[in-house]
Amino acid sequence: MKGLGSARAVLAVATLVAGAVAATALAVASAAAGPVTVEIRIHYSHYEPAWITVPAGRPVTFVIRNDDPIDHEWIVGDAALHERHRTGTEPYHDSRPTEISVDALTTKRTTITFGAPATLQYICHLPGHEAYGMVGTLVVAGS
Repeated sequence: MKGLGSARAVLAVATLVAGAVAATALAVASAAAGPVTVEIRIHYSHYEPAWITVPAGRPVTFVIRNDDPIDHEWIVGDAALHERHRTGTEPYHDSRPTEISVDALTTKRTTITFGAPATLQYICHLPGHEAYGMVGTLVVAGS
């Protein structure tokens, strides 16, 4: 009977993984049919969801809702961009669609078109926030 329990556990994990892959594929496929909107919630100094897949070459509107009583940032880019922000001095972001500040208890929208497949991160670079876990992964999928 021990083997049966292990087989069920493996089947449950495989089902969850298959469901996640199917949901991601559906999100990318449905994006081709119309506008793409992604909602990100900031709660307890974490991004929810912390993993997102979006299509390359299509405008994506991010709706970022900060439910925390403190300010945060949402900066998306590659490792080099994040390294610059770790030592940067910009106190507030709103001039680039990939770099926005989200005041406490507010919602911001930004629209970005990612040109090519890539794996990027979104991070809050306010003091201590990244170390606390305010990091997410954004996968730009090809068509």
